[in-house]
Amino acid sequence: MKRPRHEINSAEASASAVRRAVVFPSALGWMSLVIDKGTVMQLSFGHGTPQEALAGVYAATEAGDVELVEDASESEPLVRRLQAYADGAQDDFLDVPVDGSGLTPFQMRVVQICRRIPFGSSLTYGELAARAGHPRAARAVGSCMRTRRVPLIVPCHRVVSAAGATGRHSACEGMRMKLRLLEMKSATGSV
Repeated sequence: MKRPRHEINSAEASASAVRRAVVFPSALGWMSLVIDKGTVMQLSFGHGTPQEALAGVYAATEAGDVELVEDASESEPLVRRLQAYADGAQDDFLDVPVDGSGLTPFQMRVVQICRRIPFGSSLTYGELAARAGHPRAARAVGSCMRTRRVPLIVPCHRVVSAAGATGRHSACEGMRMKLRLLEMKSATGSV
């Protein structure tokens, strides 16, 4: 069942010039989220403690003033969506703006195509490279996926090797977490 779309509270986000860090529990472990003016800068998940989750976005918090939001459930509708996703709900997150600073045009295209991989589907690194207009750039796609700072929202776990192997994953627990995310699709009956 498709979850209704919600938007990050942009009025609240624009009221403050500082980045906001939110740490919250989920079925995929503790998550941390850094938002700047309504744009998701970084997401980390799969952590055992709130402190580990906050350390997972340390680089983003070092980039400027960061306000730690204490009550994530009331301040971030996106938090509820991510928690529901971790419980197995389908959400494409296409309405959620993500930070694209530092990306080349090729990497931006790869991210845009990756975001459109439907829940329950996957593409190989080569297929994603071909769709981005560079059929021989599978390794470059792998590098782009490995360095994404916004997993789940950019579903890099849905990109696999041509041999069917899962490949690497940047989240905590690496390949185990990627397998868990890929198995969520079969548990929800959307294969």
